[in-house]
Amino acid sequence: MTSRLSKAPSSPPATSIAPSAAAETTTQPIVYVLDDDRRIREALEAMLTSMGYRVHLFADAEQYLAHPRANVPGCLILDLELPGMTGLELQRRLSGSLGPPLIFLTGHGDIPSTVKAMKAGATEFLSKPFDPDDLIKAIDSAIAADKAARLKNEDLLEFQHRYAQLTPREREVFPYVVSGLLNKQTASELGTSEITIRIHRGQIMRKMQAESLADLVRIASRLEIALPETPYNRH
Repeated sequence: MTSRLSKAPSSPPATSIAPSAAAETTTQPIVYVLDDDRRIREALEAMLTSMGYRVHLFADAEQYLAHPRANVPGCLILDLELPGMTGLELQRRLSGSLGPPLIFLTGHGDIPSTVKAMKAGATEFLSKPFDPDDLIKAIDSAIAADKAARLKNEDLLEFQHRYAQLTPREREVFPYVVSGLLNKQTASELGTSEITIRIHRGQIMRKMQAESLADLVRIASRLEIALPETPYNRH
């Protein structure tokens, strides 16, 4: 069934709807709704909460930016035309942050705006009136993408924590190990003994919790460790 939600001529400002403190401690995903039309906000809230989503409402971009967000997966349903900062301007403002994926839902869509939004990373661009099924699919897809991004970021933070446990000398040896050099080759490059490199290598594997060289190489790639250029790996 197609929704007949449309933009009202005007509506009073709204405050964000904050759930109870107990709800904020859960890991249940949140759908943020940013639209300057109160009727649209409330209709979306009623529809989404009836389907089990947690919903926070906002009337403008400044209100959304000022709101402390829980560290849980979610997505932002965003109108294109807003008072003050527009939807596209907010998207640029949030670019590069760990904010939730964006779903544009607007009655003012056009091809150039759609192209700009999608190129900038929006997960979906829907027009009003919209099909509720299309919106739910977009929300579920966006939340799944946010969960994956958060998991990837958690992995990186864990790898960074492990890397911080290495001594300065172990950090110096690390790139030679993952570049595939033998212990004696690394020892030659760093001017030390092969047994010393073997000890450092063992410590690196242990501290980085790597089960194999391939595992260590994967971790080094996530950490963007620069590999040394040596006579052994030059082509």
